[in-house]
Amino acid sequence: MALSLDQYVLAYLDTRGLTWPSAPKVEVPKAKPHLELLPVKAVLWNVYGTLLAVPGGELRFEPTLDFVMDMALDKTILEFKMWQSMSRKPGAPAAYMKELFRKALTQLQLAGSGGEKFPEVASERVWDDIVKKLTLKEYTYDASIYGTFDDLTKKIAYFYHASIQGCGAYPNAADALRLVADGGRVQGLLADAQCFTAAQLQRGLNAQSPDFPLANCVPANFRFLSAERKAKKPSDTLFRAAITALAGRGIAPSETLHVGSSLVRDIAPAKRHGFRTALFAGDKASLVVADKAQLKDPATRPDVLLTDLAQIADVLG
Repeated sequence: MALSLDQYVLAYLDTRGLTWPSAPKVEVPKAKPHLELLPVKAVLWNVYGTLLAVPGGELRFEPTLDFVMDMALDKTILEFKMWQSMSRKPGAPAAYMKELFRKALTQLQLAGSGGEKFPEVASERVWDDIVKKLTLKEYTYDASIYGTFDDLTKKIAYFYHASIQGCGAYPNAADALRLVADGGRVQGLLADAQCFTAAQLQRGLNAQSPDFPLANCVPANFRFLSAERKAKKPSDTLFRAAITALAGRGIAPSETLHVGSSLVRDIAPAKRHGFRTALFAGDKASLVVADKAQLKDPATRPDVLLTDLAQIADVLG
C-alpha cells in the first residue's frame, strides 16, 4: 500500500539516512515582552516564522543562494529517478531542472487565482507541470511507495522544499500548543503554507515531544492554509474562512487571538477583521516590523508581544 504524505515525511525518509539542511540558529532580537490577560476562546497560529523556524523566516520556492537550489534539484532528480527522462541538453542536470521549475512557477504565478489580490501557488502544481513533461519521455515511478500521480507530486514538493530550507520548531512550541489545547480553547492554523506544512510541523514538534498529538491539538477543520485557499496573507480570503468556521462554534473574532511574526501579513489584517493579536518577536529572521512607529499605530499595534512561545500561558491565564 502506498505511503501517505504523513508516513513519507515522518517515517519513510528518516529511515533512509539522508542528509538535510539544519534548522536555522534562532537569534533572539532585543525586545521586551508585553503581556496581558486576554479573554479569548480560540487561538490561531501562523506557522513559518512563528511555530517553525526556517531560513529567512518564511517558506520560499527558491533559496537566496543559487548553489543551494542546484544541490536541492540534483538531490530531487536522484531521489525520484528523473534523469533518464530529462533532456540531454549540455550542462548539469540541475540547470535544466531549474529551467523547468522557474518556467512552471512563473506560469502559475501569472495565471493568478481569479480575482484574488494575493494569489498563492501550490507547490505540488509546479511539480505536476514538470512531471507531466517527463512522462512524455516515458518517466515512471514506484506507485507502491508514492501512490497516485497527485500523491507523487506532493511528496516531490516536500522533498524539494526540505532540501532548500532547514526547518525546526521554535523553543517551547509543543508546550504552547498543548497548553492552549488543555485549556479547552479552539486552536487552529492561519498561515501561508503548503500541502506538506502540517506534516512538517508534526515532525518539528515530535523533536520536542515524541508523538505530539497535533491532530488532537489542532484539528484539520481549523487549519486555514494559503495553498488550499489559493490565497496568501494578507488576503481577506484566509481570515474570512477562519471567521466563518469560528462562527460555527459560536466564537467571534474579538474572542480569537491570532499569533504571528509580521505586522503587515499577520497583525494588521487580523486587527482589520476584529481579531485580538499577538506578535511573536522571538527570532530576528522572522520578525517583520518596519519601524517602531508601527508598534504604536492602532492599525498595526499588537495587543501583546511574545518573545518566547511559552509566554502564551501569561496571555491565556
